[in-house]
Amino acid sequence: MPLSQRWTLTRYLIEERRRFPQAEGSLNALILDVALACKAIARIVALGALSDAPGAAPAGGAINVQGEVQKPLDLLSNEIFIRMNEWNGHLAGLASEELEAPQQIPAAHQRGRYLLVFDPLDGSSNIDVNVSVGSIFSILRAPDELAPAGDGQPQRDVTEADFLQPGAAQVAAGYAIYGPTTMLVLTVGNGVAGFTLDRNLGEFVLTHPNLQVPADSQEFAINTSNSRFWEPPVKRYVDECLAGRSGPRGKDFNMRWIASLVAEAHRILMRGGVFMYPRDTKDPAKPGRLRLLYEANPIGFVMEQAGGRASTGRQTMLGVKPSALHQRIGFVFGSRHEVERIERYHHEPAPRDSGTPLFAERSLFRS
Repeated sequence: MPLSQRWTLTRYLIEERRRFPQAEGSLNALILDVALACKAIARIVALGALSDAPGAAPAGGAINVQGEVQKPLDLLSNEIFIRMNEWNGHLAGLASEELEAPQQIPAAHQRGRYLLVFDPLDGSSNIDVNVSVGSIFSILRAPDELAPAGDGQPQRDVTEADFLQPGAAQVAAGYAIYGPTTMLVLTVGNGVAGFTLDRNLGEFVLTHPNLQVPADSQEFAINTSNSRFWEPPVKRYVDECLAGRSGPRGKDFNMRWIASLVAEAHRILMRGGVFMYPRDTKDPAKPGRLRLLYEANPIGFVMEQAGGRASTGRQTMLGVKPSALHQRIGFVFGSRHEVERIERYHHEPAPRDSGTPLFAERSLFRS
């Protein structure tokens, strides 16, 4: 399609808004500011060590609330998201992976109807090896009492509890991926659309309308180095995939593992597959590795809107009621039939243990 006939992100949002004549347009404006932040981060990431932006050089830093080392680019990306969204009058507050507590809107700025939750630079540990990284965001409605009163002043500050809404309450979510091209993938609750950044225009242009995750797949992604910590249903699923055509699934599978949530989600959205970062016994104090509010929920919303499924392994992800801002959770998403199979394995009685001498592996070199 000629460029002149393609829709920009702005036009797409205007067309979506027309479905709701009563809408005032503040959600559209907020999404465009989020997109602007992603453009700024994309530029810095693309330049790498050539960037003159403060903090763009890869190096170690402080420990964040997650117990992870903050790279300067994490902090810079976080600052970009805040500065490009705190002033616009559409937000009552923000929350980020890099901040221990919610970010208040400065008193000098008007407050709005929405909350923004984000992971400013997912997969930043992969930047040094030039693997695709991205930004993830989720937009929620703010409680009514956060809206300005009649005198234009907010009735109270935002609190952590205001963000603890299930994924089904999201009004918009998506991610930007910074790879060979920069793409923005977005849902406003009416399917999923992908936009590619045209660097000549400086605009996100609709290139992937109505994205759909295939219901079946022959690819799975999981960190097999954790296999000794997996629960039996996960081990059963992976073992069946590895058994291939001669096993109970009757077909061969390919395994992928990028260690970048955005890159994994994008691959699955484009060609199907299933991603698993399940609950395991590696650290009993952590019920999962990924964060519910700004990783699992927005990616889960995108997957469900594209016809896939997002789950904890036991239940739908979007139905989980959060209990903390930085809550961790097991996460399984992708092709619907594969995710449903994993959920079924979690609810079925464990298969009879076959670890008896009759069924044990045999080897001349067995110790």
